[in-house]
Amino acid sequence: MNTPSAFARREWGPLYAALRTALAARGWRAVPMTLSAACLTALFQITQNQSWGYGFVRDIGFVRAEDPLWLALLRTPLSLFVPALDLPVWGALAQILLVFGIAEICLGPRRTLVVAYVSTLAGTLYARIGIAVGPDGPFGLPAGDARIVDTGPSAAVVGLAVVVCWCFRAWFTGALVVVAMVVEVIVKPNLAGKEHLAAIAAALVLCAVAEAWQRRPSQRLRERSRSGAPPIRS
Repeated sequence: MNTPSAFARREWGPLYAALRTALAARGWRAVPMTLSAACLTALFQITQNQSWGYGFVRDIGFVRAEDPLWLALLRTPLSLFVPALDLPVWGALAQILLVFGIAEICLGPRRTLVVAYVSTLAGTLYARIGIAVGPDGPFGLPAGDARIVDTGPSAAVVGLAVVVCWCFRAWFTGALVVVAMVVEVIVKPNLAGKEHLAAIAAALVLCAVAEAWQRRPSQRLRERSRSGAPPIRS
């Protein structure tokens, strides 16, 4: 019987079990990278709100589409941890602690950082493409968006959410994330919303590559079985 409890167990049971096991065994020690990211974000928030620190944070972490590409690429990794000036910092910290924490436990710190960076980079590069297309294109942006400061963890958070849902086959939750971002763009078609769609596209590409890579050993084994060759022993 497809009851709500059965759906919840199927959709979130494996993820819940993984999180519970890791946190029960190690507590906060299970997410050192997430805690470091949250501390770095809080430090950037404090620094950029000081008269002496704003210029420093701007020079190392502010990304604009009007900047030279090499400079934007250089700043993109740290821009992920610089809170947006027009949004409350608690939102960025909550996103990092929740989504980065889940991803670090489920994917490991290295893969979490890779997905976060690729998703953020996709948004950074999309901004330039969207402005080149112009406001008349369906995925274009007005020229004025080139001056918008593009920082914060939101694109990384969206990309990580999609990848975690794929890893645990939480298809409904993953689809919900995608639909929510599409609705965001329809309701408010701004730079941030469209960058979230770019982050989703980048995350789906990573999922497709990982899926293809995982299938390669089993395909080779089937091919050897059909050819009659003996199995490879490690």
